[in-house]
Amino acid sequence: MNGLMGSPGRRAKSLMLFTALAGIAVAPVAAQVAMPPRAQPVAPAKAKSVAPPVKAAPEAPAPGNPDFAPEQQTPQPAPAPAPLPPAIWDVVSAEDLLHYIQQIGVEGLRPADYDPEGLQAAIASGDIAAISAAATARFDLVSSDLALGHVKKPARVDWFLADNDLNAAKQDALLRSALANHDIAGALNGLLPTHPQYAALKAALAETAASDTSKRDHIRLNMDRWRWLPRDLGKKYIIVNVPSFHATLVEDGTTRWKERAIAGKLSTPTPELSALATGVILNPWWEVPKSIEKEASAKKGFVPVTGADGEIQRWRQPPGPTNALGQLKFVMPNSKAIYLHDTNARSRFNDSVRALSHGCIRTQHVVDLATLLLGDDNGAWTPGKVQETLASKKTVQANFVKPLPVYIVYFTDAALVDGTIVDYKDMYGRDPKAIAALNMKDGGASLVPPKPKSDENIAAKPVKAKPSNQVATR
Repeated sequence: MNGLMGSPGRRAKSLMLFTALAGIAVAPVAAQVAMPPRAQPVAPAKAKSVAPPVKAAPEAPAPGNPDFAPEQQTPQPAPAPAPLPPAIWDVVSAEDLLHYIQQIGVEGLRPADYDPEGLQAAIASGDIAAISAAATARFDLVSSDLALGHVKKPARVDWFLADNDLNAAKQDALLRSALANHDIAGALNGLLPTHPQYAALKAALAETAASDTSKRDHIRLNMDRWRWLPRDLGKKYIIVNVPSFHATLVEDGTTRWKERAIAGKLSTPTPELSALATGVILNPWWEVPKSIEKEASAKKGFVPVTGADGEIQRWRQPPGPTNALGQLKFVMPNSKAIYLHDTNARSRFNDSVRALSHGCIRTQHVVDLATLLLGDDNGAWTPGKVQETLASKKTVQANFVKPLPVYIVYFTDAALVDGTIVDYKDMYGRDPKAIAALNMKDGGASLVPPKPKSDENIAAKPVKAKPSNQVATR
């Protein structure tokens, strides 16, 4: 009997199945609209056309209805992840940080700026919460100074370089990784500049007597200036040190090309900046900047550019032997309109002090530099093609296969491998303010930043847009 009727569970399932099947059988009927009766033919009248069956609209959404599509809703942004709880320090790691601060003088920084006594007192308390708070605060200060420099922006005169080596998120991740790996010193050392010149200055500082505070301060400042730069300058880059009046092409850590340079005169100093060089313009026009327009206006060899109203908008100098840019200028857009370029006054490269330009970097044998870079990475611009284009007197832009960064910097001290210091003249007087900030606990953050210089020669009327390959150059 049980074999025929099945268990109570099976009977319930059978009943449910029957109900479901019954519903399916009825649903199509309910979903159709009744067909009208067939029309009877009446002669001689023409038979009326019959409308095709109309399918009813889907009913209210219900589970299993294949015609139901939910309304599209605007996706809501995912909520921001909850902040991580404060990092928890162990005593050994806190002691490692304390030791690192106590010997940080080898990096040209002052231990007292990071309050080692306060950290030592927290460690002595044995309170993990107090230790963690004190250690994290000091780790953040030390890591920031090692990665970005102790001297803050208000004391960096004419400095417009971006350094993205460290931010709050990277700093927090670095801290937690250092604690997990029990390697505080390794994490902090990993922020130091990798350029050989930094190591050479560090060695020179170690050899300088503690009593020679002036020399030590200048070495320390120039070590800090290396921290103002990105830690990784790139596989290939151009670096121009303004006080030394030289431009250098570096590749794989080796000097590939180096020549003399002319920088801005005292009234038009060259700022510190970085830009991406994408190519060069052969036989360039010189777009005279507004700041020196009076020197060029109405003079022989300069061409006025007029607006629709006939008014002179700006002045230009065509390519040729008298062109101030010479045969070539680099394409390296930046907010200060500073470029590397040739010159028609090449004899000035023989001067010992070469602060002569309106801010741009006149570079000796810059055509050779451009030819090297244009031929790299199997570039189509052969030396012959470069010379042929220059001889044509036509203005042509030639692009590098791979752009490369250019850094224009201001180092007044350099160190040789034997620890000897080479001093360059602080011609723009930028050292004193930066050294004062270096010896302040806050790195000069509290100093009032200099007011931006106003350009009295900016035209009141809008200037007509220039072609992209004819950017104003100084």
